[in-house]
Order: sequence, then structure tokens, then C-alpha cells
Amino acid sequence: MSPVIPPSPSRPVLAAAVLLLGTALTAALTGCSPQSDTSSSRTPPTSASGASATSAATSSCGAASLPTRTAGKLTVGTDNPAYEPWFSDDKPANGKGYESAVAYAVAKRLGFAPGQVVWQKVPFNSAFSPGVKNFDFDINQVSISDERKKTVDFSPGYYDVRQAVVARKGSPIAGATTLAELKQAKLGAQVGTTSLDTITGVVEPAKQPAVFQRNDLAVAALKNGQVDGIVVDLPTAFYITGAQVQDAKVVGQFDSAGGPSEQFGLVLDKGSKLTPCVSAAVTQLRADGTLAGLEKQWLSDAVDAPVLK
Repeated sequence: MSPVIPPSPSRPVLAAAVLLLGTALTAALTGCSPQSDTSSSRTPPTSASGASATSAATSSCGAASLPTRTAGKLTVGTDNPAYEPWFSDDKPANGKGYESAVAYAVAKRLGFAPGQVVWQKVPFNSAFSPGVKNFDFDINQVSISDERKKTVDFSPGYYDVRQAVVARKGSPIAGATTLAELKQAKLGAQVGTTSLDTITGVVEPAKQPAVFQRNDLAVAALKNGQVDGIVVDLPTAFYITGAQVQDAKVVGQFDSAGGPSEQFGLVLDKGSKLTPCVSAAVTQLRADGTLAGLEKQWLSDAVDAPVLK
């Protein structure tokens, strides 16, 4: 299903020293610029921008010079299953869904064709746990935090996050409009997520929250009435109510005013040599409107929900 894209031109062999010097200077000036290709609509064309990020990157961000895990390949990690609307049909490699599209847009910016992108299954909590990683970067709704920065590197944010509550229409909290109305609820969320942090740190319910190893288990608990509601990011909340639990509704979203903005970031190994180039790519994709376009394409249904205060 991947579009056919001509491979990046190989570095010519030059006999004359003056031509070699000219080539080196050209490479230095064009580092981190997008590569010419003929990609399909799943990875919209991007333009060069974000000069400040580019200047912070390494001298050459082209695919041929990046120290990836496998030469000539870009290994991208994500969880299994890969959930809608971030991915489509549980197939990260198809380029569909917001995070899959972002991954291929970053790859393109670094000079990798879709066929050079290799996907690696990585459990959510493993992505930011200590230790050497089996990916070049991971994309899996991982929120940037100071605590996680102790063990991994992050790119700048590629998505600004709001957390939301989902409940079945017959739930005691289905009509809640304030945080106070959630205090007596039995809420659930995936372990290690900012969704769980929102329950414990923002709602502060009287009942111990239910903690699940995977998000699909939280959804199952919601279906079975084991919890009054679950907390997830807003796009996932709209997907759950639209496709997974027919009698569910988005009760409301949490206000981020007065607190730090939550963002999803690409995860890299601590001290990775790829971090400057990947960060520059994300910065450029935000600056030239590519991220906004992909968000509109894949997350357009998650546009609004009442704010719980």
C-alpha cells in the first residue's frame, strides 16, 4: 500500500578535492531539509521552515548520514494493539491515523521513503523506561514530563493533549458538569498514563481508581459496568463513543488552564544522536502547518466537549 518513491540519490564519488569540499559545504547548508519525493496524500508535502530548530540540529540530517539502528532504515516503535484514531485497522505501517501519518511525515523530513520505515512493537511503559531502546523513535501518545525526561529524550510536542471522561449513558456521572460530581465515582485508566494522573491529581476521587494494563481492558471494564467512567485523551474518548461503546458519551474534558500544557512527544533513547534532527523535523512540521493539517484530517471529530471545572 505504500506509494512508490524514488530512492534518495547516492553520494557521488568525486575525484577532485575542490569538488569534494563543495559537496561537503552543500551538505552542511541543506541539513534537515525535506527530501524530494513523490509521496501520496497520506504524507502531505512539507516545506522547509523552523530555522531555529534546524540550527540546533546536527550538521547533516539526511537519511544517509543518520546513525539509525539499521543503516538506511528508520525504526519506529508503537504499542500493540495500535488504537484508533492514532492508527487505523491496527496497522501502523499503512500511513493512516494521526500518529502513523506523523511518523511518516517525520521520516520524509529526514529523507526516508515509506519503504525504509520499519515498525517495532513496543509496550507503552517500555517506551520510556530505563534501558537501551529497540527503536529510533517511538510514537504512542506518550506525554512529555520532567520525570520521563530522566530516562529518555523527547522531541518537541506533536500534539496538544486534553484528558476527558467517558461514561455510559446510564452511569451516575453521565450528566456530570463539575469535578465535584466525579468525587464519588469509580474511575479507571491505563497504568503509567497521564490519564491516571488526572484521576488521582485532579479529580481526587474518594474511591481508589481502577488501573488497567492496556486501554482496551479499560474500555471492556466500561462496557461491563465495572467502572462508572474512564479517563482517556480527548480524541480517544470520541473514538470510544463513536465506535467501541455505543451507549457511551464524552462527559467532559479537563481544563488545562492554570497548569502546564500537556503534549505528546516522540520518544528517543536518552542522549540519542538522532534527537536534534528528529526534534528539528517536528518543529518544522508544526511551523509549516503539516501537523495542523494531519490533525484536521485524522482527528477532526474530536473538536469539542464540555469543560469540567
